[in-house]
Amino acid sequence: MPAYAQIMSEFRGLVLTFFRYLIAGGAGFLLDYTIFALCYEVFGWNYLVSATLGFVAGLILVYITSNKWVFSSRRMAAHQTVEFLVFTVIGLVGLGLTVLFMWLFTDVLGVYPLISKLLTTALVLMWNFFARKLILY
Repeated sequence: MPAYAQIMSEFRGLVLTFFRYLIAGGAGFLLDYTIFALCYEVFGWNYLVSATLGFVAGLILVYITSNKWVFSSRRMAAHQTVEFLVFTVIGLVGLGLTVLFMWLFTDVLGVYPLISKLLTTALVLMWNFFARKLILY
């Protein structure tokens, strides 16, 4: 296969994988955001606690869908415990970014927390996808 065709084939594969990740991430986001909004708006919990709980629930859903549907290969499939730990560490960095951006948008810039969550999710999605693609899949 000529080099250009190989590059285009790999690019198409990456785009398809990212599209699947968007769907899986979208499902994770819906779970995350629902739990966040419920805890914050209905239960009156702190927005950072609410964001953390939602994030953890979304993380678990995205882990399952990433392994079953999004990524075609798994570098650590034979070591699922290690794989999950690495996936979780990447997610914890994402959680740290989530808390940082939520604080920045909400407390520093005065953006309403539910809008802050939308902005934050878009930024953290990019981190999560590329870190997981490069390290795990």
